[in-house]
Order: sequence, then C-alpha cells, then structure tokens
Amino acid sequence: MSEYLRRYVPGGQYFFTLITERRQPILTDKLAGYCLRNAIKEVQIKRPFKIEAIVLLPDHFHTIWSLPEGDSDYSNRMMRIKAIFTKAYLMDDGFEAKPSDSKKERRERGVWQRRFWEHTIQNETDFKRHYHYIHYNPVKHGHVKCVKDWLYSSFHEAVKKGYYPENWGCADYGKPIEIDDLDCE
Repeated sequence: MSEYLRRYVPGGQYFFTLITERRQPILTDKLAGYCLRNAIKEVQIKRPFKIEAIVLLPDHFHTIWSLPEGDSDYSNRMMRIKAIFTKAYLMDDGFEAKPSDSKKERRERGVWQRRFWEHTIQNETDFKRHYHYIHYNPVKHGHVKCVKDWLYSSFHEAVKKGYYPENWGCADYGKPIEIDDLDCE
C-alpha cells in the first residue's frame, strides 16, 4: 500500500473535503451545524485561520482555508475540529454510525471518516476553480436547482461582497453546468 503524503506550505491555502462515517446525512441538521460552527470557532481562537469558502451537505463538507504566514499545520486544526465537534454532538444525542472494528480498536467514534482529503491551492486560477466548486456543489448533488437556494453555504456572503451575482450557478432544468463554464466576474 502506498503512503499518502500531505503537502504543507507555510501560509498556504488549502481545499478540504470531510465526510461523515458511512456517509450518514447529519451535517445539515440544526445540532450538527451548531456544533461544527462552535468547533471551528474554538480552534480558530487558539490556532487562527481564515475560511475563504465553505459548504455543508448532508454527508460531507468542503472548505478553503488560508493559514497565517509561516504556519502550515492544518492537520492538527482539522483533528481538533473533528474531536470538538464529535464530543459536543454526541453529548447532545447526535447520531453515531456503528464504528468499524478498527475504529473500536483505536477508540474512535462513528461520526467522521478517519481521514480527510486535502488539496494545496496552487495559484489564483486553482483557487477560483475550488471556490466555484464549493459553491456549486449543492446543485451538482441535486439538492437545489440554484446555488442561492442552499442555506448551508458561504455563497450568500460572497454575493453580499459582490463576488457573485445572486443567480450565479442556476441549473437549466437538468442540463449540467460545467465548473469551467461558470464565471464570477
């Protein structure tokens, strides 16, 4: 089995995907949103980072972070967010999938998949592609026909800042939109 090596760039920008255990659709319920928001804020106090974009879907979320100059430790931030979320979520009777045997051996809970996916943003074009991808994701997954109709997204803040027109990314009744075809300027 090959080893996956994460790339750490001090002061870098990173795109992440985190998935719930067995893709349980928990992230868009009120309790999960509350716990995730609080977990992120708690970690940001001790280990600052900026969220450039974020979208919550029922079973996963995507986000882009910018880390402070000289800092590349996104792994520990993510580990703390998952741990703080899990503790608070389960204390308030949140749903937990039955942990696998390997998770039981490691004393892990059945809320998140063990790993997360990360991509180091290379340049402005790469940033824009991932930024668009995050905001368009609810349409891609068929949750809504227009990006503006999905509540669990930083899209609404991006519209207020003038980054997107409000009707950006509306699907044409089943006709798929390619990310490269979308423009926010």
